[in-house]
This record gives sequence, structure tokens and C-alpha cells, in this order.
Amino acid sequence: MCGIAGYIGKNQASGFLLDALKRLEYRGYDSTGIAVLGKENTLNYVRSVGKINALEEKMKERQSDGCIGIAHTRWATHGYPSEANAHPHSDCNENIFVVHNGIIENYKILKKELIKNGHKFESDTDTEVIAHLIEEHFKNSLEETMLNVLKFIEGAYALAVISKDDPEKIVVAKKSSPLVICIGKNENFIASDSSAIAGYADKVIYLDDDELGVVTKDDYKIISITSNNKVQKNCCKMDLDVAKVQKGEYEHFLLKEIFEIPEVIKNSTRGRMIPDQGLVKLGGLEVLDQSKLRNINRIIIIACGTASFAGLVGEYMLEEYAGIPVEVELGSEFRYRKPIIDSKTAVIAVSQSGETADTLASLSEAKRKGALTLGIVNTVGSTIARETDAGVYNHAGPEISVASTKAFISQITVLALLTVYLGRIRDMSLVTGKRITEEIDELPCLIEKVLENDKQIRDLAKKYSKYKNLLFMGRKYNYPIAEEGALKLKEVAYHIHAEGYAGGEMKHGPIAMIDENFPSIFIVPSDSVYEKNWSNMEEVKARRGKIIAIATEGNEEIKDIADDVIYIPKTLEILTPILAAIPLHLFAAYMGIELGLDIDRPRNLAKSVTVE
Repeated sequence: MCGIAGYIGKNQASGFLLDALKRLEYRGYDSTGIAVLGKENTLNYVRSVGKINALEEKMKERQSDGCIGIAHTRWATHGYPSEANAHPHSDCNENIFVVHNGIIENYKILKKELIKNGHKFESDTDTEVIAHLIEEHFKNSLEETMLNVLKFIEGAYALAVISKDDPEKIVVAKKSSPLVICIGKNENFIASDSSAIAGYADKVIYLDDDELGVVTKDDYKIISITSNNKVQKNCCKMDLDVAKVQKGEYEHFLLKEIFEIPEVIKNSTRGRMIPDQGLVKLGGLEVLDQSKLRNINRIIIIACGTASFAGLVGEYMLEEYAGIPVEVELGSEFRYRKPIIDSKTAVIAVSQSGETADTLASLSEAKRKGALTLGIVNTVGSTIARETDAGVYNHAGPEISVASTKAFISQITVLALLTVYLGRIRDMSLVTGKRITEEIDELPCLIEKVLENDKQIRDLAKKYSKYKNLLFMGRKYNYPIAEEGALKLKEVAYHIHAEGYAGGEMKHGPIAMIDENFPSIFIVPSDSVYEKNWSNMEEVKARRGKIIAIATEGNEEIKDIADDVIYIPKTLEILTPILAAIPLHLFAAYMGIELGLDIDRPRNLAKSVTVE
């Protein structure tokens, strides 16, 4: 959620730190701050509430020269957004500064003890406890002090610390919150997200849980927090084009990412299909003993938010075509149950960031119970990618907008590939495998046709932006897309209330809301449940409700019942969710724009939820 950046090297730290914070804006934040260790061992800091440009203006008024620094974007958990609660936090004498992502669960106990020992606290945050703990236990070496202090801390953290009493280094530590070190020439970088460093250096080290890093301008070392032994880590090549984290010709990242979807589908499927044989090749799964996959008798998909709706589409796919019972569980609830798992259960974690805290915790529980663990993630080197037995990368590229669109479509596409992969090592016929892979291959062209409706969808958003409520309805494969359409509207056009429902549930409650002021969006392609959807539309019309229909090209009768129609090309029923989601994503984006909202960074939301 929050963002961390750090620099140590030959150049002024503030330039990189401000640039990194701007790149981390998409994670969500309400305040910002920066601390720079300057010449003659001066330590200067600036903090501000609101957008980064407010911090930038304040920095012009204060000295911020120096070649060592840390910075932070905060999303409030403990303590409301204020300058006092913004990071970095310091000790009593402003010798030590700390930035922190995560939650210190035992901070109240620690704070009480520190106050008893004479420490003065300036904020309401849990993070400030860390700075005072370091001060309390400091003995010449910052890293040795940190190794001691971290034994007192319970909870999740990604930390970066600088000190006047042990300058020329940044000490970092990680537990259940992402942190990377990037290696440059006579300079090194730290960030919670590698996108913040793209273009500055291309060698990255991913810290694992319970690891501490000591970073200087020319070197680094990693130490195990549990054993105090040095850990050998390999550098990974960071293949991230800085242009991909910029808007280019688009006014908003959200629109840019929606229009990138045809290319995303190509990247997610490239080299993975053999259509003439009806086969899918997933290199990330080939490391496994194939008999393990063949003998799976149950799949549990764990995800949160938008990813959980992709998982629901995957449930329909895998059960219908691979013949495997599937359950979709919210990561935020799964570990509080007592799930029945054995060695023939595969647990698939779906996450764009690969760092979603609830999904990670659920994954750990599944591993403990002996499940085969698989990941579908977009971020290379992320914790889920490292912690699972095997998995598949989305290759969707960086997704900067908080609301997930292209990663969501990629997740469904990968689940379709997985369906064919598992289906073909079971009972799926060559003919069925060929038909699905051939249609997946056509998706980029079909999506281009959907995107040609851009102006029509923009006009519809203008027409319907005056309403205060919208109901989204779908059945079978497109029930999750109704949920997704409603979620997107809630996220980026939050002045409008939205509900997503399965069509068959309408008479069980939602129909009470319908009148001439409560429009509905029906996802009604020409598929196996078309007639059922039509019946639901009749019920809405009988109550004078307005209808927008997402329908298959060539369906003229739909105009007899719908007030407005957005057409999508014909494809296999299993793939209609991919095409149907795109106009709903565009509709939400344009609704947000009509309402004058920041559609890239909606209020109260963060891109990656890395704390529970």
C-alpha cells in the first residue's frame, strides 16, 4: 500500500526520491515525506499532507542537499493523515529516521515501555515506536542495533533506516511486506516496488522475509535476522521499460491500460499455445511432476478484490472443461476457516502484485497443510512467485492505475490456458482443445473491435452519470463480470452506488430497488443462458427500469427491450467474459471522468494491499 524509496550514491538523493515517489503514487497515499543525510552530517526532513507536489514545494523552502536519503508515501492505518503522522519518523534527538510499510502489532506495549523510559512521541503511528526502539538500544552499529531491535517487533514491515550516528549506509529489513534493492554504479537504490527504480539501474535483489540489508554506495550485504548469518543473494535482471510506467499519449493511466489489452493478451499467450494440436505449454508448470497435476482432485483459488472475480470465471472454466471441482475463496477469509486440504488439493493464488497480504497468509496455511501451491501473478520476483511450488506469470506489464483492468483480463486469459493445460492431460478432446486455443488466438483482434466502441461508451457514461445507482446483472460465465463491472464503478466513479448480481438472484431481493431511476446493465451474449437473461430483462422493463445491454454482434432483437446496446464480437461462451469486461471498464472510467474524479488514484484505495 504505502511506498518506500531510498538512495545512496554520488548524486543528490532528493531528485531520485521525488521521482520514485511520483512513480509510487499509484499504490495509494494521503501524505508524503523525505529525509536526507547531508554534508557535515546534517539530517534534514520534510513532510506534507496531500499530493507529492505539496512536498516538492516545501522542499524548495528547506535544505535537502545530500547523497543519502529515504522517502515515503503513506496510506493511513494508525493515526489520521497529518504532517505529524507522515513518515519519515525520528527518535527524540532527530538522529535516526525510519520509513515503514506494514503494521507493528505490539506497538502499544512497546510505546508504553518507551514512554516509561523517558521517550517523547510526536505522532499517533505505530512506526514511530521503531525509531525510539533503535535509539533506546543503539550501540555504534546501526545494523547490529536493528538486528537486536527487530526481535522485539511483532507484525509486518518493510523498513529503511538512516542515522547520523552511523552514516554512509541505509539499513533495510523485510517481513511480509515487499522491499527490493537495486544495484547501480557507485550508487544503490531501495524501493517497495521495482517500478520506482526502472531506468536507474537494472540489477535487482528481492529481500525475503526475516532478512536485513546494509546498503552503501558501492556495496551491499544481506543478513538473516533469525541467525545473524550473512545470506548470499543473486541479482536478478530487471526487465522493465520506463516508458511503460508513463502515460504516453493518454490523459489517464486507466485508459492507457485498457487500450493496451490486445497487446497484453498477446504477451500472456505468446509461446504458450499449440493450436493445431489443441495444446497449451506452460513452462512455469513443467518443473512439476506431471502426475501431480494429473492427480489433482480439487482446486481452491485464493484471491482478493478484482482477482477473485477472475478466479470465479476460472471456476466455471475448470469445472466445465477440465472436470475438476473448484472453489474460489477470498484470501481475507480463507485462513480464518478450517479448510480441508490434502496432497491432492491444488491451491492457486491469483494476485497482480504477488504481494497481497491476505492471499499470502492463506497460501502459507495451504502449504502448511500439504497442498500443491500454484501462483498466477504479474510481478516477476514477487513473494507469491517465490513462495509457490510453481506458477504462471501474466506478462501484462506494469499496471499503474489502482483499478485493475489489463491484469484482470490477463488473469482470466491465463486461467483459460490453465483450463486447456489441465483438461488435455485428463479427458479434454483434441477437438475441444483446438477450438479453445484457436479462439484465444483470435482475442486480440476481437478486443480491438470492442475498443472501437470507445466513443459510444463515453457518450453512454455522460448519459447515465446523472443517476445515483446502477445494477449489474449476468449469469454463468458472466455473473463474475457483473460483479467486476459494479466494483469498477465503485472504485473509480464512487459517487454512484453499484451492485453486481447473478441474474437468478434478482427476484431474491435486488428487484425491489428497480424503478425508472435505477438503471441496469445486463451482460447478455448469445450463449447458453441467453433466454434466462432475457426473462430478467423483461422483469426490469415491467418496473420501468432502463437497460444497457452488452450483447453479441448481430443480435437485433435486443434493441426491442434495451434502451442502449453495446455489441461485442461472437466468441466461445467460455471467453465471453474477456470481451464483456472491457466495455464495463471503459464505462466506469468515463463515468469517473464525467464526475470529475481522479480515476487513476481513487480516494481511500491502494494498488497493493500489503497489510491486513
